[in-house]
Amino acid sequence: MKNKLYYQFAGSCFLVVFMFLGYVVRFYPMWLNGFDQAITAIVRAPYPSMNQFFIWYTKFADPLTVGILALAIGFILARGKYYAEALWLLINTGGVAGILNPLIKLVFMRPRPTLDHLVSEHSYSFPSGHSTGSMLLYGTLIFLLPQFIKNKKLCLILQILLGIGILLIGISRIYVGVHFPSDVLGGFCFGLAWLLMTYPIYLEKRFVWRFKNKQQ
Repeated sequence: MKNKLYYQFAGSCFLVVFMFLGYVVRFYPMWLNGFDQAITAIVRAPYPSMNQFFIWYTKFADPLTVGILALAIGFILARGKYYAEALWLLINTGGVAGILNPLIKLVFMRPRPTLDHLVSEHSYSFPSGHSTGSMLLYGTLIFLLPQFIKNKKLCLILQILLGIGILLIGISRIYVGVHFPSDVLGGFCFGLAWLLMTYPIYLEKRFVWRFKNKQQ
């Protein structure tokens, strides 16, 4: 795959950013105070009328929602014999977002912001699980869409909408008061690093499996 090194390099860059954020969160959290406070003020202060929208919208990345959507999409892919696609999606959402991300939270043990929370959360704050989960679920779909939608303009529009949706999930977590902006950035970087570094592996497996199926 000619772009394999590009994807792996880009994924490594996002992983480095995530690791740097994690190091700062763990040992020098005060370094992030200015950044977190400035972004939180921009996101939260002027828009109290948006409460109900963001309380509703943030549910699109709840673990239950991500799990149900991933299983449903994975089942449809498997029924269509897109086994590599289904496996990659389920590993991304179940293994990384569902299991690995909560374990990473235990490493950093960052408390939630001391703001009024519009939703209830009880785990640690960094990295944002909703941000990671949305990146891994909807981000996987962004990568897979070109295989199923041959109209390039329509495909691009849907990819952009999914990208905006991921961004809004991150904004919603700040708005409802349960995450610092650096938590959201960390979740996005972690999820995107995983997607970019594993995308070439998925493509290789897809090619091998389909080649074998044609020979049988």
